[in-house]
Amino acid sequence: MKTVGRYGALAALVLATPLAAAEIQAPVVTGAAGAAGMATPRKPEIYKDGWIDLDKNGVKDIYEDSTQSVEKRVEDLLGRMNRAERIGQLWQLLIPGDPAKDNGLPGQGAIGSYLGYTSKLEVRNALQRAAVEDSRLGVPLIFGFDVIHGMATVCPIPVAQSCSWDPELVARTSAMAAAEASGMGIDWTFAPMVDIARDPRWGRIAEGFGEDPWLDGQFAAAAVRGFQGADPRAPEHMAACLKHYVGYGAAEGGRDYNTTEISPFTLRNIYLPPFHAGVDAGALTLMSAFNCLNGIPASGNHFICTQVLRDEWKFSGFIVSDWNAVAELIRHGYAADDADAAAKALTAGVDMEMVSGTYHDHLAALLDSGRVKPEVLDEAVRRVLRVKFERGLFDRPYTVAPAADPAAQAVRTALAREAAAHSCVLLKNEHGILPLRTDGGRIALLGPLAANGDEMLGSWSAIGRAADVVPLNDGLAAALHGANLVVAEGCKLTGQDTGGFAAALAAARQADVVIMALGEPRGWSGENSSRSELGLTGVQQQLFDQVAALGKPVIVVLFAGRPLAIPALQEKAAAIVMAWQPGVQAGPGLADVLTGATEPTGRLTTSFPHSVGAVPAYYNYLPTGRPRDQYKDGTRAPLYPFGYGLTYTQFAYSAAPVATADVAPTGTLHATATITNTGPRRGSTVAQFYIHALASTAGCRPVRELKGFQRVTLDPGQSKEVTFTLPAKDLGCFTSEGQWVVEPGRYEVFIAADSASGSPSALRLTEK
Repeated sequence: MKTVGRYGALAALVLATPLAAAEIQAPVVTGAAGAAGMATPRKPEIYKDGWIDLDKNGVKDIYEDSTQSVEKRVEDLLGRMNRAERIGQLWQLLIPGDPAKDNGLPGQGAIGSYLGYTSKLEVRNALQRAAVEDSRLGVPLIFGFDVIHGMATVCPIPVAQSCSWDPELVARTSAMAAAEASGMGIDWTFAPMVDIARDPRWGRIAEGFGEDPWLDGQFAAAAVRGFQGADPRAPEHMAACLKHYVGYGAAEGGRDYNTTEISPFTLRNIYLPPFHAGVDAGALTLMSAFNCLNGIPASGNHFICTQVLRDEWKFSGFIVSDWNAVAELIRHGYAADDADAAAKALTAGVDMEMVSGTYHDHLAALLDSGRVKPEVLDEAVRRVLRVKFERGLFDRPYTVAPAADPAAQAVRTALAREAAAHSCVLLKNEHGILPLRTDGGRIALLGPLAANGDEMLGSWSAIGRAADVVPLNDGLAAALHGANLVVAEGCKLTGQDTGGFAAALAAARQADVVIMALGEPRGWSGENSSRSELGLTGVQQQLFDQVAALGKPVIVVLFAGRPLAIPALQEKAAAIVMAWQPGVQAGPGLADVLTGATEPTGRLTTSFPHSVGAVPAYYNYLPTGRPRDQYKDGTRAPLYPFGYGLTYTQFAYSAAPVATADVAPTGTLHATATITNTGPRRGSTVAQFYIHALASTAGCRPVRELKGFQRVTLDPGQSKEVTFTLPAKDLGCFTSEGQWVVEPGRYEVFIAADSASGSPSALRLTEK
């Protein structure tokens, strides 16, 4: 028996809309017709609760019964599916604007998923209706879309949100994005991106959570919790997808899609842990990466897709390839043709193919030839069906647009504003120029990003609209009640036109304080947006230099999707605020920080280099046998290190933490430091806890490894002791073979304001 749902939106649709017999088909499973999935019309029985019984026998099959376990439903349905229906579950296509142009694939059970968003919810539901009501078994489609940092209410880009050092903020913004997107027919988001990114030339650094594997894992888990909630079946949630698995962020030269060479030791200890954290948090899906990893493309890599993910981590969801990545195995030189690509990707463990049709076109022949085993196909289908059941699509396949709710939108707007404020990082504040006075004075707001709403959205902004953005000029005008605010663009983000300099310089001469909104275009970060230089684009640097030469205090608000190399700004500006790309509430959120209504609490999660030639500049490098600063014309040290950020007061940390001297393998280490607010205002600092293993036979360990943090808020003159505890087992690392080892010996622990400050205390891990 095939049914058409039972609960929620579908029940409302069924009860509200009379169904003619011709509108619903039930199967006649005989001979070749059954194998082809053909069906003939049959008048259904419609029950009061919305249940539609096509066979009119009043009995649910196991897979139709929501009271049964997911595993029982999966096995029951899989056993009823013919080969064509199984193969169909493994294909994802771009959503058509017109269901009539889909070649009847959903009604044939020949497709399992659509990618993309349509503003016409009826299109989405029509495709779903064809799959559920016209196909032989009624397996629903799953609709996926890149909801990265908001659907309509766009929040700061992920790298910005990570600078909040607040995983619960990320959980809340992810939950908000899920609620908006699921109400628009999206069941599944291709987020969070948890690639470790150490090279700011790589544009997709904007989409991730920074350079540290432990902290990245905290945010990965938080985003999964936000998107999926406690119950992914709930209509306001969606399935999450950890991407890009794995090593994509290590692309040579920061060039997108490029080759990565990562030692097994580094892969295990740096690049895999955030994915493991996301899997442990319950992520339902992963996306295989574009890159070739150590000679084997990720989308055909059995080691990472099966050995690590399934055998070691026991992941039970499914892997979807990135866009066309299966067919691109040919371009990599790993597959000879489409059939070879399909065989290698599926047997490696890639369950669903995005866009390219090698599975659809060749799996039947590959099964006939024995190149692909039936059990490999069945396992992939089993994983896809499992996620569809866990998402609740069999019981609630359709989406009904929620009613407009101004109160709910006000809550979303407030969260976007909070996220914008807490994601920015104060990098410099000479002579306490910030916060701004709000009771008068003349302020010149200059630069191409001073009054630009569109650029605030960042990459992957879903359906966010520039019209919904409150830009910096409007946010400041509302906050600076008595100030005389003059706005001048000065120049464009790109190009060499200096025609606007004169007006900008004139405004600066008349001002008491100058704020310059500078950066890079949002289209210069994100996918396929690598850069060979990391300075300001166009003639912005010239504009800044000429304004700074006037001798007025200059505050730079910097907008970008990556760390920039800005030594000239650091030298000449009175203050610098890294605003990233802060979303629809850019102006109010930044005004809150600039005026002191909200203190700047952000801390960097990616190191900023002095120059592009010093890239990479990540903090957790391996020690070397000789000095590492060997540039004749510069320094390898970062301009701003990982963990760095200022606030409107000052803090002093005790010289070194007081730590447990000897720790047993089954014991716990304790480290304590005293922090004092030595400044004039109440404020908070992020105390960061690092370790360093001085000797390891498993492999050389980084000079520091983050293991925890605490936010500490103090009044002027107030001191507080902060204590970190760490089980001795967490002092270990992975071997190249994936074994977690904890070795006796000497370690150092740090409690500091960032990764480049503080002094260590020694401890010894005993053998017994």
